[in-house]
Amino acid sequence: MPTEGSRRLELIDIAVQDKQSHPRLPGRVTGHVRAVLTERLGEHTQNHELAIPVWIDTTPGASEADIDMALMLKAAEIVARMKARLAG
Repeated sequence: MPTEGSRRLELIDIAVQDKQSHPRLPGRVTGHVRAVLTERLGEHTQNHELAIPVWIDTTPGASEADIDMALMLKAAEIVARMKARLAG
C-alpha cells in the first residue's frame, strides 16, 4: 500500500475560464481559472480539474493578457497553498 509521503500533486495546465468586471468595485475583475492537477499516489495517477474562483484589482490601461496572467497567478498561489497544506 502506498504511503501518504509518496503522494505528489503537479499543476499541469492552467487557463482563464471566465472573467468579468466587478459590478460594484471599479478596477476589480472576478472570474474562474481552470486548473488541472495530476496526483500521483504510488503507481496510481489521477487527474483533477478544478474551477478556482479568483479576483484581482487592475490598474488603468491593463491589457487583457495582463489581466489573464494576474488571474492565473492568483489561482496558482491558491494551488500552491493547497499543496503545502496537504504536504504537511
